[in-house]
Amino acid sequence: MISTSPQKGAIGVLLLIVFFDMLAFGIIIPFTPFWAERYGASPFEVTLLFSTYAFFAFLSSFPWGVISDKWGRRPILCFSMLGTALSFAWVSQADALWMLFAARALGGLMGGTLPVAQAYIADVTRPEERAGRMGQMGAAIGAGFVLGPGIGWLLTRAGAGETDFRTAFMIAAAVGAVGFLAALVMLREPAARVRGDEARSIAGRMRSFSVAGATRGVLFPLLILTVLAFCMAGLESTFALWTERQLHWGVREVSIFFLFIGFLMVLVQGGLVRPLSKRFGEGPLVVAGSLLMSAGFATVLIVYSPPMAFVGGILIAVGFGLANPSLSALISRNAPDEHQGAAMGASQSAQSMCRILGPISAGAAFGAFGRDAPYLVGAILLFIGFLIAIRALKYVKRQ
Repeated sequence: MISTSPQKGAIGVLLLIVFFDMLAFGIIIPFTPFWAERYGASPFEVTLLFSTYAFFAFLSSFPWGVISDKWGRRPILCFSMLGTALSFAWVSQADALWMLFAARALGGLMGGTLPVAQAYIADVTRPEERAGRMGQMGAAIGAGFVLGPGIGWLLTRAGAGETDFRTAFMIAAAVGAVGFLAALVMLREPAARVRGDEARSIAGRMRSFSVAGATRGVLFPLLILTVLAFCMAGLESTFALWTERQLHWGVREVSIFFLFIGFLMVLVQGGLVRPLSKRFGEGPLVVAGSLLMSAGFATVLIVYSPPMAFVGGILIAVGFGLANPSLSALISRNAPDEHQGAAMGASQSAQSMCRILGPISAGAAFGAFGRDAPYLVGAILLFIGFLIAIRALKYVKRQ
């Protein structure tokens, strides 16, 4: 039996911890590619650095869930945030490329905050309330991701001359340490724990995909969501490299760009998707969003000045903001009631794999075929997603 009344305040603390976790991650995104290049990293090695974190986070998400079932959510959240802080501190003191990889691998292994936070929410909320609470968690993630690059921009504004990478990563470590202290001092252990290790296991993930594939109204949105996640992961890992070569940008300009598109995504998802989906339905929003993203990726062919880069960013941010939440809603609505968990599990697993494979593929294309290659491939894939979205309209349920 889930008791929610004594745990209401814990949700706020939990969301604060998630916010600090993503804020620390957001701070280092603009700095990581340039920091790796200081140690001679090739474009492929830079993107491999992003995939290394995602790979170890993917491997550790299930064990952390199982351990938290036995030892409690609070201890694992504390341990995870402390490990995250230590991994960023290690990056700040790196003096060789292998240390960057080792530190980011440690960060991935310690990345139990989000899966355990999801389990915590399941512990303290009734089933009918979980979607709303997960939405609040998504807002905390989005806020951290938006404000992180903003802090990176402020760091470059405050400095003079050469970018101070070590200070940026130490600030990210400090943010992680604040999250650890919040978990240690303010968070209470749930009164009861809901076991969910089957859904998080490798075998459970495979079964999730088989369930999703059996329903066309789930399969088509899942395919499109996978394309979106794959392309966005490639963009996040190569954009700094592309603008460095094309526009001679540095950390400051990349931070501003990510701050801008992150804010735009939050604005679209928070202010436009709901009224537009009520009027037109999620299917047309996915069609429009995938087409806008395809056009945004294709702008690499005409970007020769910063304003044009922001035009492409606007197309991508608005398109992603329209399509991403709409696809999640379609997957949930079209899944049979008895397979809701499996369908959403397939969605999360697909996106996790894209965070591993997207950067590797983009880095390989960048190095082998030139800096425009990942974006042109992304534009083609997203246009295919647009065509799938048109076909999928007849299979999806309307509100």
